[in-house]
Amino acid sequence: MGETPAEQVEKVRSMIPEGWITYAIIAVVAIVVLYILWKMLSRTRLQAPKQVPDLAIDVMALGTAGPPSGAAVLEHYNVPVRLAALVIAPAGRVRELPPLNQLADYYDAILPGLSKVVATHKPLVRRWPQQLSAKGFAHTFFGHARLPGQGGKGTPWCSAAGLAKIEGQPFMAGLVMRTATTSSHGQEIIESEEQWMRVLRVKGT
Repeated sequence: MGETPAEQVEKVRSMIPEGWITYAIIAVVAIVVLYILWKMLSRTRLQAPKQVPDLAIDVMALGTAGPPSGAAVLEHYNVPVRLAALVIAPAGRVRELPPLNQLADYYDAILPGLSKVVATHKPLVRRWPQQLSAKGFAHTFFGHARLPGQGGKGTPWCSAAGLAKIEGQPFMAGLVMRTATTSSHGQEIIESEEQWMRVLRVKGT
C-alpha cells in the first residue's frame, strides 16, 4: 500500500533540518520589515521640502562707516564709497563657483583692482545659487538687499547688480556700497560687463 498524505508530509518534514523552518520564518519577516522601512524612508525623502538658501542681506547691519582710508579707493560715479557687501553667482544651470577664498579673479573680472578693494574694505561676501538672467538676478538682489528710503536715493546707500564675465564666461555680481554723505543714485542694473567700468572705478592700486 502506498503512503497516506499524512505520512508523506511527515516524511518531507523529517528531511528538513531541525530549526530550518524557524530560521526561514525569521528571514522572511526581516525582509518584509526592511522593505517597509525602505518604502517609508523613500516616501519621506520625496516629501521633504527642498532647503531654500538664505539670500537675505541686512543692509542696516553692514555698519554706518563711509569709505575707509587706504590704498584702494572705490568710486561710484566719481564719489568714494565703501564696499559693504558683494554677492557672486554663476550664470545658467551648470557652472559652479570656486570657494570664497578663491574668488579674487572674479572680483577683478567685475572691475580691475576690485580684489584689492575687497581686501581693504572687508565687505560681506556671499555666494548665491545659479541665476538665469541679469535683470532677474538684479531684481532678486535688490529685493534681498533692501536699501533704505526709495531704493537708497537720498541716503548714503547705493547698489549695482548684473552681468559680468570671466574669460568670456558670464556670471552675476551684486554690490552694496555706502558713501560718506547722501547720494541720489540708488540702485542700478548692469546689463553688460562694460557697464561696470562706466559706473565704478578703483583708484590707488
